Amino acid sequence: MLGTKVQVNGESLIMKTALTEYKHIQIDERGIPMIASSTMKVIDLVMAQMAYGWTPEEIQINHRHLSMSQIHSAFAYYWDHKEELDGAIAADLEYAQKMRHSAIESPFVARLKTQGILK
Repeated sequence: MLGTKVQVNGESLIMKTALTEYKHIQIDERGIPMIASSTMKVIDLVMAQMAYGWTPEEIQINHRHLSMSQIHSAFAYYWDHKEELDGAIAADLEYAQKMRHSAIESPFVARLKTQGILK
């Protein structure tokens, strides 16, 4: 294990990580592949590409803290571990869907429904 210094809400933190054969990818203490020197998960970058259809260049424009090398390394890691990471993506989406269905309707949404603005 080694540590990577990252900025979170303006505070410097040391995140425990393990090296991989990918220069810009590290595995955190939970076993999650992260983009080195950032707090971004590899699957978050992949999901952004899936959602928006962005090219690596467009991803860099929207995530200026990442270098092109980091972005390409994340995609190389993804393609080499596709089955495992697709499973993690599916689990994240399933969790989000479950939370969405179990969430209580807010008073604002209830008011909009009462007014006929929302169905």
